[in-house]
Amino acid sequence: MSEPQAKTITKKVLVNRISERTGQTKVVVKEILQQLLDEVVDELARGNRLEFREFGVFEVRQRASRQAQNPRTLEKVEVPSRRVVKFKVGRKMRERVSADIPLEPAPAPEEPMIVEAPQSETPPPTPPPAPSSPF
Repeated sequence: MSEPQAKTITKKVLVNRISERTGQTKVVVKEILQQLLDEVVDELARGNRLEFREFGVFEVRQRASRQAQNPRTLEKVEVPSRRVVKFKVGRKMRERVSADIPLEPAPAPEEPMIVEAPQSETPPPTPPPAPSSPF
């Protein structure tokens, strides 16, 4: 049995979900999410390690220079060393992602409960008729 095709979830989709679940506006949620992403990138650019317990760890590693080969021409090419971002999966994420039980789709936000006023036994008073205009 083949695995189902994974869907691409964009930042916009996440913003919409978080906004619906928290009651915050999409503008506020988008700004907060963007600030988080910017901070992660800035810290990694400084060479810092970011650890999110149960989620995972981001860190920058230096990849050594090496010899590579162009597959078309078979020419040897020097690939310079460079910094790369590595991610180590946290325990909770590993457990959720590797679980054999497929997760259900994200639940839809609960509809706000509308409470109707109880009907009284006497009908509400009718408004007086509007005065008629002679014109």
